[in-house]
Amino acid sequence: MKAKTAIKILLIILVLVIIFHSLILGGAIPYKITWGGRLKTEEEMYVFESISILINLFLALILVAKGQFSRLKLPLKFTTITLWFFFVVFVLNTIGNLFAETNFEKCFSILTLIFSVLILVILREKEDKT
Repeated sequence: MKAKTAIKILLIILVLVIIFHSLILGGAIPYKITWGGRLKTEEEMYVFESISILINLFLALILVAKGQFSRLKLPLKFTTITLWFFFVVFVLNTIGNLFAETNFEKCFSILTLIFSVLILVILREKEDKT
């Protein structure tokens, strides 16, 4: 798979993830089944969900720049380091989701594993060309 294809797939998934988190914020999805079942109050949910949406938007911005889908230019070193950071985070999140309190959250280990693999595809293509 080419990096540009992986980026497009990740962007589609990110849009869906942001919609999911927005539904939690809006109360359409109960927050108690997310975040490993560890959130106890609505205030915690608002903080965690808002941060999650911002992080996902940041990753989308990095991917849009990396895929050259806009005029936005970011230094190659910055995008590479950022993608390696997200790769590690998603690998750790995959492990964490496997130990979540809810089965709903455990299912997300598949999604975070897919994120990890797609980010690795993007990073490896860059490494092959240098």
